[in-house]
Amino acid sequence: MSVSRRGLLAAAGCAAGAAGATGAAGAAGLVAAPAAAGRDGRGGTGVRRVLTGFDRLAADGYAPLAGRRVGVVTNPTGVTADLRHVVDVMHADDRVDLVAVFGPEHGFRGTAQAGGSEGRHDDPATGLPVYDTYGKSGRALADVFTASGVDTVVFDIQDVGARFYTYIWTMYDCMVAAELAGKRFVVLDRPNPLGARAALGPVLDKAFATFVGREPIAQAHGMTVAELALLFNGEFLTRPVALETVRMSGWRRRDLFGATGLPWVPPSPNMPTPETALVYPGTCLFEGTNLSEGRGTTRPFELLGAEGVDRRWARAANALELPGVRFREAYFAPVFSKFQGKTVGGVQLHVHDPAAFDPVLTGVALLVTAKRSWSGFAWRPDHWIDKLTGSTTVRTLVDAGADPHEVAGAWQRGLAAFRTMRGQYLLYR
Repeated sequence: MSVSRRGLLAAAGCAAGAAGATGAAGAAGLVAAPAAAGRDGRGGTGVRRVLTGFDRLAADGYAPLAGRRVGVVTNPTGVTADLRHVVDVMHADDRVDLVAVFGPEHGFRGTAQAGGSEGRHDDPATGLPVYDTYGKSGRALADVFTASGVDTVVFDIQDVGARFYTYIWTMYDCMVAAELAGKRFVVLDRPNPLGARAALGPVLDKAFATFVGREPIAQAHGMTVAELALLFNGEFLTRPVALETVRMSGWRRRDLFGATGLPWVPPSPNMPTPETALVYPGTCLFEGTNLSEGRGTTRPFELLGAEGVDRRWARAANALELPGVRFREAYFAPVFSKFQGKTVGGVQLHVHDPAAFDPVLTGVALLVTAKRSWSGFAWRPDHWIDKLTGSTTVRTLVDAGADPHEVAGAWQRGLAAFRTMRGQYLLYR
């Protein structure tokens, strides 16, 4: 009997793909993987136990993909516990008919900066055709799926838990396009690195819908990508797509990323660590101002500042005694983006209690104190802040002199309604 090279690689690939963590088997036929040492969310030593959606798919012999021509929407975060890319693993496995890859913003292999993509090309490692999804939606994206020859589109990307992080809207657009093209859609779940105990912040007003927020969800949505897919399908898609989700095992809603034992791969160039993701749902709001949000430094979204800002900002922010966080007077010189090559003053966030920390309230508090302590504060002329927060409310209240809790009070009714809707689609405790 002859044995193909792909068949030999498949045996190794399945073993590696299934070795994500120890945990409950869940679906029939799944086997728990060995335990391994990891780190918990507060720096202590724990036990790695999370199996991602891909780990469970591989452990089940790719049963949901049997007999299907498969295309994968993914980026560098689509990896196994031993850091092999899922595309490489599936391509080497005779049980999967993988025929295409679809790249989002930053590209499939992650070679492009913010606002860029890799374009249509053949992947040098596998020879697979790679199609560019960035900037495409509706019929144009459906035509890409049709041209690729797939009948099943698989989504496997690590999200960071914020409404304005574009990969969840790539998923949304791909769901809409898959329905238009008559394709099945399969979502392989991964952890929300913030944990997902609660949704936080303002809910998008649909009048402000863009690629940083297609539908009315909270600024920190508190969901995994599989949960979001179920919510999108149940609440927002005009015609639901044929959807299947492959959930994780061993993940709890209170788990920060460090508690999972999974490797962190930056989902985008300015999301280098899980600590970045923790603050991002709040400090990304500074993209809507004339202050630097820390792009061009080693601590994007943790460092904020501008020319002329001094110690008064950190002092004002600390005086609020926000839960779980302190602020340090900081000076830095971005190597690109705002204030490139110039030394600016500002603050660095230091989160000392992630369980108590509210990133959205913190982001608003920093806007309020920046405006009060620095006379040069200004919004971007295009009012990008309204797209990020989902309405004019935050901007107008900050301009009116409201304090952070008054601003937060304005979004509580919409947030409560979203939390009720969200509850129907949660898969984990």
